[in-house]
Amino acid sequence: MTLWLQHYQMRKVLITLAILIACIAAMLAAWIFGGRQLSLFIDRFETIEIDSAKVTSIAYDGSGTGGVLIVNKLKLSLNETAPNLAPSIGSSKDNQFALASGGKVFDFGPLASDERLAAAPPAGDDASLATHRSVLSWPIPFNFNFVTGHSPLWKRHVYYQLHWRKSSGATLDMLWRYEQNFYPGEGWGRGFVTRADSTGLVRLEIKP
Repeated sequence: MTLWLQHYQMRKVLITLAILIACIAAMLAAWIFGGRQLSLFIDRFETIEIDSAKVTSIAYDGSGTGGVLIVNKLKLSLNETAPNLAPSIGSSKDNQFALASGGKVFDFGPLASDERLAAAPPAGDDASLATHRSVLSWPIPFNFNFVTGHSPLWKRHVYYQLHWRKSSGATLDMLWRYEQNFYPGEGWGRGFVTRADSTGLVRLEIKP
């Protein structure tokens, strides 16, 4: 009777252990193959701030659509945008550097030069650029570069958010999302890795 009980208890422990291992394996597989989507879901509720700075200058390099918006010294692309976003950049009738989207126009300030679209925040405006990263990174064990042998092991999302509030009360919010790679021995690389239909300018709101 005692041997039977010991055998039963051992079998119960082994079954429990097998179930636990299977659950851990399933969670790891979900993290590897669904980590990006899980990270995006968590980012809706919480991200971690890396840096925040006042905007001292803003400029544009492009033909009016697409191109690059240069905030301080950071170059943020307007070539990759969410499907519902189509910002255009130019100068207004009163010589203001302006952005237009969805029938609304936001003035950054008087043009600082006749040779390029550039401005500095006027007195009374509150403009800042914040950098955030994902709470959750995800592994990419199968992304191996057979040519160079230099492949990232992890990825995470990086967000650049431009918030501009004018003295009149009008506000502009722009949010860019990119991916950032982690390389063994080097750490996290530059946070401007693009992915089709996932990165670039993902939000633009002008109020009122």
